[in-house]
Amino acid sequence: MLRRDIKALANGRVMPLNVSFLQVLLGSIAEQGRQYLPTALTGGRKVPIEVLAAALVSGRGEASGVAIAREVLARYHNLDASERRAFFNWLGSALQPDTTAVAIAAKTYLADANARTLQALQSAVESPRQEFFRRLNLAQGATAGIVTMRHHLLTEGRDEPAALQVDADLQHLLSSWFNRGFLVLRRIDWQTPAVILEKIIEYEAVHEIQGWDDLRRRLDPADRRCFAFFHPSLVDEPLIFVEVALMAETPTSIQAVLRERRKTGAAPTKPTTAVFYSISNCQEGLRGISFGNFLIKQVVEDLVREVPSLDTFVTLSPAPKFSRWLDRTLADDTTTVLTSAERKLLSGLRNPGWADDPEGAARMKPVLLAAAADYFLRAKSADGEPIDPVARFHLGNGARLERLNWFGDVSPKGLHESYGLMVNYKYDLAAIETNHEAYENERIIAATKAVKGLLKAPPKTELQKLLPAPKTKAK
Repeated sequence: MLRRDIKALANGRVMPLNVSFLQVLLGSIAEQGRQYLPTALTGGRKVPIEVLAAALVSGRGEASGVAIAREVLARYHNLDASERRAFFNWLGSALQPDTTAVAIAAKTYLADANARTLQALQSAVESPRQEFFRRLNLAQGATAGIVTMRHHLLTEGRDEPAALQVDADLQHLLSSWFNRGFLVLRRIDWQTPAVILEKIIEYEAVHEIQGWDDLRRRLDPADRRCFAFFHPSLVDEPLIFVEVALMAETPTSIQAVLRERRKTGAAPTKPTTAVFYSISNCQEGLRGISFGNFLIKQVVEDLVREVPSLDTFVTLSPAPKFSRWLDRTLADDTTTVLTSAERKLLSGLRNPGWADDPEGAARMKPVLLAAAADYFLRAKSADGEPIDPVARFHLGNGARLERLNWFGDVSPKGLHESYGLMVNYKYDLAAIETNHEAYENERIIAATKAVKGLLKAPPKTELQKLLPAPKTKAK
């Protein structure tokens, strides 16, 4: 029957729309493979998913393996949150390398180190969970299912010690499967299929898209661009996308970028500045697997080819953790970042209408910007990196902290997350590699004099207070 199905597909008689020959072929193989499954695995819902998973790892023929993989995915789809946590814990605790085999392979390698014994040791120490996910990925649509599994793992069970091991294996595999070489960059415009445009609206995480009219204002004008990365296994699912405005200068506020524009009409005669004003990761299950650095570099290359007048590449970025950091700083009486007078002044931020009081906001501005400079240039997490996640991303990619923008985002979200602050990071093509190396190797933050000039002098230590002031040369 399988041979007849393949022949019919090859003759084009039964090819469904939007389904590849390979997908149909794998589905046929899986259906035919069910007849080779042991009776113990065909008991419907009575067969635990753990039994099916163990059978998949144990190694079977291609047809039965695909059938089991499909059954595991279908069974997983029906699990509730507590059952999923139990399954992740089982994967983490039950699918472990054979300690005896590892010990023997290690002893053999130490006695005779060569390519063959090293390969045997590597095979022995590899987690059986990785083989489970590789075999699971044989089923049609499994890649999307595995990405969903990791999303569940990150949100529901990652605190479990056994589940942490599962996440490490998944991140390792997904980093390979979603390697840059497999990704395809596509321009998103008003002619893009609606199924993808709907997802752009859904996944926009920085500046919410208020329906189709708002989306058209971001895609249709001649001075707007949107690009997304796709993976062959997730055809209509963007992995990450970036929205770009072509402008004559670097903007200081998102209001200037998102204000209503004509649906048609020419872009600036010779735009000089490409502004990356929104970068959104779409797949929570791929968290920790970075595509953004590749995306920006590829988009810059494409834009330069299309619009030769562009010579400046900047972001207009949010500071999503700033208000929380500042609130903690205001509540800390021992901090040296703010004086008591400055703390009292900034306590006005707790007033919901503070941004509507021009005089009060003007008094706060220099103090808040100085605190923001401290936040970006001095405040560090336990690993020595800046505590702002957006800063870590752009600085790690070689950008320079160009400017802090007061009232850059006065939307309710912007005022809540960053008290209206937005940031320009500049990608100076001649300095990207130097900035990247300095940041990665020494955690040096590339920043302009204007940003550094906002910093207050660090407070003197007790010893410095006792030392005489340094002498200055007379002019």
